[in-house]
Amino acid sequence: MRIVAGKFADRDLVSPNDFRVRPTAEHVRVAMLDLLAADIADARVLDLFAGTGALGLEALSRGARSVDFLEIRPASLHALKANIAALRVREQTRVFKKDAIPFAAALTTPESYGIAFADPPYESRQLDRVIASWKANRFSRVLAVEHAATHALPVGVKRMVFDETAITIYRL
Repeated sequence: MRIVAGKFADRDLVSPNDFRVRPTAEHVRVAMLDLLAADIADARVLDLFAGTGALGLEALSRGARSVDFLEIRPASLHALKANIAALRVREQTRVFKKDAIPFAAALTTPESYGIAFADPPYESRQLDRVIASWKANRFSRVLAVEHAATHALPVGVKRMVFDETAITIYRL
């Protein structure tokens, strides 16, 4: 896995040896970040269910100001911290070992973030809860989610399907 575009283009990222971790496929990440290109510059980004941090780090590479990462699995946290250190972006990032669901629900300030990414385990209802929190509190201008193509979600402003994976974009 690697960063695709921006100042860290072609830099490799480490991934934990954990079957539960499903990093966003490169072509899906490229499509999502390309859709959000106009929103990324100088944005404050939230990466829920961060895993390796690929989405947030790609946003930093493309000009985001800062990224807050949320992850609870120890192996993923280790990989995430290693990727942050390798890219030397500690000053632009914060890592929270917290559950994304209550964290998102507690974000009551509208537009706390420019962009929020959510990529929870497929076929779980965690994504539905994050979307409900976003609809209630509008904690970011844009919410970009990756999910199983079969997962029925509220209609967003854009949806793209890549075989078994889909991305849906919500905007204020």
